[in-house]
Amino acid sequence: MLDNVKVDLVKYRNIWFGISLLITIPGIIGIIACMSKYHAPLKPGIDFTGGSILQYQFDKPASLESVREVLDECGFHGSQVQQATISGKEAVVMRTKSIDTEAQKAVIDKKLVEKLGTFKSISVDKVTATIGPELLTNGLVSLLVTFGGMVAYISYRFKFDFAICAIAALVHDITVLVGVFALLGYLFGTEVDSLFISAVLTVIGFSVHDTIVVFDRVRENAKFVGSKVVDPKTKEEYKKTFGDVANDSVSQTLARSIYTSLTVVITLTALYFLGGVTTKDFVLAMLIGIISGTYSSIFNASCLLVWWREQKSKSTPKAA
Repeated sequence: MLDNVKVDLVKYRNIWFGISLLITIPGIIGIIACMSKYHAPLKPGIDFTGGSILQYQFDKPASLESVREVLDECGFHGSQVQQATISGKEAVVMRTKSIDTEAQKAVIDKKLVEKLGTFKSISVDKVTATIGPELLTNGLVSLLVTFGGMVAYISYRFKFDFAICAIAALVHDITVLVGVFALLGYLFGTEVDSLFISAVLTVIGFSVHDTIVVFDRVRENAKFVGSKVVDPKTKEEYKKTFGDVANDSVSQTLARSIYTSLTVVITLTALYFLGGVTTKDFVLAMLIGIISGTYSSIFNASCLLVWWREQKSKSTPKAA
C-alpha cells in the first residue's frame, strides 16, 4: 500500500520541525519542573534513591497486585513486588522507598493483615541505591563516548553532515521520551528505575538504525543530483536537486520504516494492556521512543540534512 507513495517532505519541512518543537517544549518544561521539585530531571525511583526490602510469608496465597495496592495506600508508590521461594516456601518480596520508622512499618503490616490475612516476617532490611551517583556518571560518560563513536563511524561511512543530522534526530527522540516521563513524574508521580534506562538505550539503537536506513538510500541516490528528469505533471525538464533526491529516498524507504515500526508498536501495545503492572512504564517508554524515532527518521533527519546542504551551498562562494 505504501510502496508506490511519493512524498514531498522537504517542501513542508518547517511544519515537521514545528511539530517537533510543539512536542519537545512541554517536555523541556517538565524537566525544568522536575529539577525544581526533585533536584533531578526525572522523579527517581528506588533504584536511584535506595529503600527497604521486606520479605513476608503469608498464611494464605496473596496476589502481588493486592500487596502493591496496600503499599500504594500507605504512600509507597512505585514499589517493586515479586514472588520468591524462601526455605522451600512461597514468599512475597517487597522493595519500597526507605521505611524510616517503626510506625510506618506498623501501618503497612496492619493494612496487609486486614486485606490479605496474617503473615510471617522473614526479614526487613535497608538497601542502598543500585544505581548510585558514580554509576550514573559513568553511564552518562559512556553515552557521550557512544555519541562520539557514532559521529566518527557515520562520518566515515557517509559524511560528517549525515552524522550530525543523525545525532540531532537521536537527541530529539531522547528529549521527547525524557520530557514525557518528566511531565508524568511531576504531574502524577511516575518514577523511573533501571528498566527506564534499558528503554532509553533500546530507543537509541532503534532511532539510529531507522535513520541510517533512510540515509543509506540518500547516499545511493546522491549520484542523481543534477541529472535531468521530466516533471510528469508539467512535462517540463529540470535538474534534480539534493532535496529531490532526499524526497525520493524517503519515499523508497517509507513502507519499510512504517511497517517495521508498526509491528513493534502492535507488540508493545499488547504488552502494555495485557502485561504485568511492573513492566507498564518500561513498555510505555518503548512505545514513545519507537513512535518518536520513526517520526524523526522520516520527517526530521532527511529534511535537516537538506537544510544543512542548502546552508552550506549558500555560504560557499561561487566561482567567477
